[in-house]
Amino acid sequence: MLASKLVSESNDNLIGFIASTVETIREEVTTIRGEMVTKATFEATTTAIRGDIEQVQLRLDSIEHGVSSRFEHVEGELSRLRSAVYLLGKDRPEVLRLLGQAST
Repeated sequence: MLASKLVSESNDNLIGFIASTVETIREEVTTIRGEMVTKATFEATTTAIRGDIEQVQLRLDSIEHGVSSRFEHVEGELSRLRSAVYLLGKDRPEVLRLLGQAST
């Protein structure tokens, strides 16, 4: 009976150890799964941020192009206006001096 009791206790201890180990592994798998979900969320967030940055960059390029075009247009208009003032004021030295000062 003593041997039977020792075998029974040994089996109970072994079953307890196995159950404890299985429970520990289950908890670790749950933790790992949670970490993977968090990592996937961070990766998705990073991808979304990169997309937003690219959209902002495209928008800034578009704005820069628009501003550059407007500056070129204004420069052309100023050049034409300066030419017109020169033609209208060619007999007036004070106007010609003002045009000369504007270009320096």
